[in-house]
Order: sequence, then structure tokens, then C-alpha cells
Amino acid sequence: MSQLPQAQIEQTQVEQALASYIDPYLEMDLVSAGALQAVTIDGGKISVTLELDYPSEFLNGGVAQLLTTALENIAGCDEANVTLGWHVDAHKSHDGGESLAAVKNIVAISSGKGGVGKSTTAVNLAVALAKDGANVGLLDADIYGPSQGIMLGVAAGTRPETIDNKWFVPVEAHGIKTMSMAYLVTEQTPMVWRGPMVAGALTQILTQTQWGELDYLLIDMPPGTGDIQLTLSQKYPVSGSVIVTTPQDVALADAKKGVEMFRKVGIPVLGMIENMSMHICSNCGHAEPIFGAHGADRLAETYHTKVLGSLPLATYIREQSDAGVPVVAADDSSEVAMMYRHAARRLAVALARGGEAAETMPEIEVSDD
Repeated sequence: MSQLPQAQIEQTQVEQALASYIDPYLEMDLVSAGALQAVTIDGGKISVTLELDYPSEFLNGGVAQLLTTALENIAGCDEANVTLGWHVDAHKSHDGGESLAAVKNIVAISSGKGGVGKSTTAVNLAVALAKDGANVGLLDADIYGPSQGIMLGVAAGTRPETIDNKWFVPVEAHGIKTMSMAYLVTEQTPMVWRGPMVAGALTQILTQTQWGELDYLLIDMPPGTGDIQLTLSQKYPVSGSVIVTTPQDVALADAKKGVEMFRKVGIPVLGMIENMSMHICSNCGHAEPIFGAHGADRLAETYHTKVLGSLPLATYIREQSDAGVPVVAADDSSEVAMMYRHAARRLAVALARGGEAAETMPEIEVSDD
């Protein structure tokens, strides 16, 4: 008895199989997301190439295996090969000069007030993006109170190398390139400067640092909506911003001002990070929202943005920051570290999918109303 010829596998079958997987960060299947680059069908052999538009080095192996299994379930498939890559596009509003020429995206990590965990958030987001394969830089723009050197475990007295007495070489720590005023002054030197001096210092360390090729340069902003924020917004190609807050009403009131400032200067707000959303007792494990609940959710809904992540008030986060090993660097698979990693991926997706900066930067106008 002669065998029946094998049914030809159609590309639509391949696409349907791939569409069975919903990416948790894109919130859609990879075909609908435009990630499918190529499909080759050779008898019973299927080869597929996909490319995500956010850093996903950590995820690729597991996702590729899931998709391979889905393809192997197609009738007539004898072998399936899935190649899954990623890339990061640049979202720039204008040229940032020689030092920033190879920096694809600048993201401002900001807060309306101090004490909400902005610097801790910035450093862990930076390390999380690097863990997923991105080239990442972190600029500590809090001129008055730089803290990133301590959080990254950079030895006291560390000074950046220089090139031709013109460029600073960023200090590398935990897989990211860093620069901070703390590397240029001693701990005993108070920054008793007026606004124009602070803005000038930011300009110098931002534009005289040889950042090289970066997918993301995160800027840990000082709290508030003052000179540094306006200088950054006017002069540099900021791709987007993230607002850090707590659920407390007073923090949310100040966070609103930060959102409004970025909206007025044409910088997209990619989302919000809510710190101290829940206190977890280290003895009994009881969780309680001591600073209120769902405040960031309400604010995000008002401004048509999203909450990228919610972090608990946990001793572990503070201890790791004080020890100079951010939680994502200490154990990148711990529960708290994964919260930061999820938030970092959502940030990257928000930038890739909706973070187009304004084509031209508007002039800043100050009025009394």
C-alpha cells in the first residue's frame, strides 16, 4: 500500500501556532507585535526567526522552547527551530552632542519629593536592564546629595580616569557605566551652589563623559521640578521619564507636579513606580499598606500612563543598598529582584511602543498661573 503524501504545512498554521504565546510585557502575541521576521518551511522542517524590541536575553531560551513546542504540534512537523533575538531602537528628539551620539535612549528617573526611594529604584532598574543584555549607563544627577556610588559599592575616593584632559571615563559597577558628582568631590565637600552652578555641573558631567554605545542612559534626577529638570528637558534628547512615588497622598500630590512638568516640556511619561506599597513584617510575614493603597494606580489612570511596578517596604532592599550590592545584583532571581526586573522590562516596552519623544523641544515658559 502506497503512503499518502505528507500535507504541506502552510505559513498560516505557523503563525497560528506562534500566536498561542502571549508575551507578558507586550501583552499580545509575537505575530501581532510584529516580531516575526522570517518563516522557512522545508517539507516537515519549520524554521522561524523572531525579534523583540526590548532587551530579553534572560527570557529568550525559555520563550524559544515554548514556541518550538507549539510548532512541533503542527500536523506534519518533524522538526522546528526557533531563533529569538532582540534589539533596542533609538527614540531621540534631537542631537545631544558628541558624547551622547551613541546613546540610543535617555530616561529620566524622577520624583516630586525626596525620600520615596528614587535612587534605589534607578540603580536597580539599570542593573535589571543590564541583566537582560542591554548596554546601560547611570548618571547620578543629584548634585547636592549623590548616593549612587554608595549603592553600587564604588570605593570611597574613586576618581574617574580622563582622556586628553577632556573626557571622563565612566566608572563601571555591576555591569553598568556610572558617573556621579560623588566621584569628583570628597564626602566632606558640601555642594553649596546656586541653581546655575548646579545646572552647569550637570551639563559638564553629562556631556564630558565618554559613554560610548548605550541602549539606555538612566538619569537619577534630584527630587522636585527645578533647574536641573528644566536644563535636562531643554538641552538634551530625553526619550522618556519614570515617576517614582509612594501611595501616600502627600507624595502623590508632588508626583502630579512631576508628571505635569514632563508633559509640558514634551517628554513622555513612560510610567510610574510605586515604592513602599506594602510593609511586610520580617517576623510574621504579615503585609499591610501602611502608606495607603492604589494611589499610583489612580494617578496613572488620570494621566493615561501605567504603573510599571510596585515595590514593598522591605529591610532587604535597604540592607543591600547600604552594602553596595543592589538587590538585582545580589540575587537576580529573588522575589524582590524580579519585581524590579519586571518593571525594567515594562519600561523598555513602554519606550519601544509609545515612547516617541517630541520632534522638537518646546521653549520653557514660566508664568504665574
